[in-house]
Amino acid sequence: MSKLMVARRRTLPGFGLTMGYSVFYLSLVVLIPLAALIFNSTGLTWATLIETASNPRVIASFKVSFLTAGTAALINLVLGLLLAWVLVRYEFPGKRLFDAVIDLPFALPTAVAGVALTALYAGNGWIGQLVEPLGIKLAYSQAGITLALMFIGIPFVVRTVQPVLEELEAEVEEAAATLGAGRWRIFRTILLPDLIPPLLTGFALAFARGIGEYGSVVFISGNMPMKTEIAPLLIMAKLEQFDYAGATAVALLLLLVSFVLLLVINSLQRWSRKAGRA
Repeated sequence: MSKLMVARRRTLPGFGLTMGYSVFYLSLVVLIPLAALIFNSTGLTWATLIETASNPRVIASFKVSFLTAGTAALINLVLGLLLAWVLVRYEFPGKRLFDAVIDLPFALPTAVAGVALTALYAGNGWIGQLVEPLGIKLAYSQAGITLALMFIGIPFVVRTVQPVLEELEAEVEEAAATLGAGRWRIFRTILLPDLIPPLLTGFALAFARGIGEYGSVVFISGNMPMKTEIAPLLIMAKLEQFDYAGATAVALLLLLVSFVLLLVINSLQRWSRKAGRA
């Protein structure tokens, strides 16, 4: 047993080397850019930061970003679970192609996705020309932003839930059904406890991607201040106006709010895992 443990420990280099490489890579990719943002914000005064945070246009852009990203992530939570369930539990012609299409938003440039979605949901698009006579405006509205964020966020939910569903044994569900348990009870007591952690993970990933998304939203949103302007677009607008202090302040506020929300989601994920093990 001891030899096996030693062999497992020596599969990778020692802790010092691997930890040092991990910290270096994390610093190079994540920590140094964030530190640069915070360093650039040192020139800001509290008065400037408070003025930026209380600006109606900034508040409106934050509301649009977080509302649409949260709505899209919640919808993807349900749709992603259904898609993952179909891919794991059923066999049908074209399944591999269907599975590959799920990853298309990962490979497709976001600007291309934005142009395609705008052409699809605009008033003269295939779908837009059918729903706009009914009073439903998709393009150049918050509904259009939500659709774009659903498109780029759905793979995160599917790919986090799918492996967990593959590990769940269908025999357990069949045994519960033979004992008289209904479908809802089987889902609630057998499947849901194991699915909550990956669902929360998929939600967090889709939500985080939606908050910072720019390319697929900039075309379909219409960029109307106080209505459909998102926070990343406001940052770009301030940079184009050479308002570097304002852009840094908005970026810093967006970073802080996003970090707090993701911290809450990760805390819920840990709690759900501990509750499932108990």
